[in-house]
Amino acid sequence: MGEDEETAKVLRAWNTQAPTYDRQIALLERIWFGGGRQWLTARAQGRILEVAVGTGLNLPCYADTRNVTGVELSPAMLDIARRRGTGARLVLGNAEALPFGTEQFDTVVCALSLCTIPRPAVAIREMRRVLVPGGRLLLLDHIGSSWPPVRAGQWVLERFTIRAAGEHFTRRQLPLVRGAGFEVVEAERLKLGTIERLHARKG
Repeated sequence: MGEDEETAKVLRAWNTQAPTYDRQIALLERIWFGGGRQWLTARAQGRILEVAVGTGLNLPCYADTRNVTGVELSPAMLDIARRRGTGARLVLGNAEALPFGTEQFDTVVCALSLCTIPRPAVAIREMRRVLVPGGRLLLLDHIGSSWPPVRAGQWVLERFTIRAAGEHFTRRQLPLVRGAGFEVVEAERLKLGTIERLHARKG
């Protein structure tokens, strides 16, 4: 499947899931991702770009959203984010070709989204492009487990989820972040190694 087809598949999946997404993820937020959004937003500073802002679940966690810009591929997800009424600037756009100039943001945040972006390495390079020198990259995602039995189950599961919605369970973003030229400041791996929180700096 070509890159445009992969992106179109992901777009269809998120547009379809948008009305029920917050309810679907509520349990996972408590038992799997707990505290992750707060971890990200506590480290965000200055002019903030949130890539793949989704339904805006991170927005209430920021101390002040007036300096937050969110970009999202799915119009249906973005409509829900706008209804949260937080004051953030929210725009349509593709993480692989961010609609912003070079070196415009002090922090880029991306939560639980690189698992579905068709070309995560491209998206991370775009995040680097829009960051100022010394800018912060803050990532939260589910990744391939460090425990082989769990990783094997994830591999089986993604045989179905990749085909249906482009959702990957065995990816890991850390090598891509380093490969893009970032310096890793903090890295935490939780829940049998299936959740990773990353704080990196653009050199």
